[in-house]
Amino acid sequence: MTLSSTIKAITMAAIASVSISTMAADVAPTSPQLSVQLWSIKDDVAKDFEGTLKKLKAMGFQGVEFAGNFGPYANDPKGLKAFLDKTGLKASAAHVPFEKLNAENFDATVAFYKAIDCKYLIIPMDMRAFTTDGAKEVAADLAAIQTKLTPHGMHTGYHNHEGEMLGEMGKTPWDVIGGNTSQAVVLQQDVGWTEVAGKDPIAFIKAYPGRTITTHYKASAPKPGNTEHPIIGQDTTDWKALIEANKTYGGTLWLVVEQESYPEGMTPMQSVEASLKGLQKVISEM
Repeated sequence: MTLSSTIKAITMAAIASVSISTMAADVAPTSPQLSVQLWSIKDDVAKDFEGTLKKLKAMGFQGVEFAGNFGPYANDPKGLKAFLDKTGLKASAAHVPFEKLNAENFDATVAFYKAIDCKYLIIPMDMRAFTTDGAKEVAADLAAIQTKLTPHGMHTGYHNHEGEMLGEMGKTPWDVIGGNTSQAVVLQQDVGWTEVAGKDPIAFIKAYPGRTITTHYKASAPKPGNTEHPIIGQDTTDWKALIEANKTYGGTLWLVVEQESYPEGMTPMQSVEASLKGLQKVISEM
């Protein structure tokens, strides 16, 4: 290697180092709390809302992510907030479909979630987002909703499945959504679905620093033929590296356990508890 090429190599390495450091510095390090998507145990929630949430708190969860079922509090957000406070749980976020944020329903939806101190209203799925053209429409809708939510100190966001992650890196539907919405719009990545799409979830966290405010930690997405073990810590995901990326680049406030696949012989509640323990073990070893 010539002297000039050596100097060039050193210079490029230095530039890369500064670039990475700058990106990391733009996002304050976080210590994410642990939540659970209530869809994971939807039957338990339907049968015994209060009892189920109390059990989740006893397991060690600090928050819950709502999925449309509020038990006896469907029309009583103040009562729900009082119950959450008494139980020691926070509303980490909620999955809210676009129609709940349309012109007709916007005010009532915002009032409900404001009352329970839930700031992140995440669109759970929109099949338009499975193509890049459709993702542009979704991004426009998200941007419009965020403009209306900002004065309330709230955020919308989007949660992926497999379709949004397919295609060339940088040109996926997920990239279309990320590139056509502001920093205020949350990119709630579902790790299980990202991996089913054959992508590295860490790459997407780093591509959009500070926007992975809440992340779904799912060991196995329910796609036919997927043989990944469904319990966190018993699967093949490098959770330590992922957690570090969430903390360093993602601006992540909540790691959200979501269970959609259940080992034979285990109930949904048992599966969720096993994944929580697996995640806690990983964190303790970091």
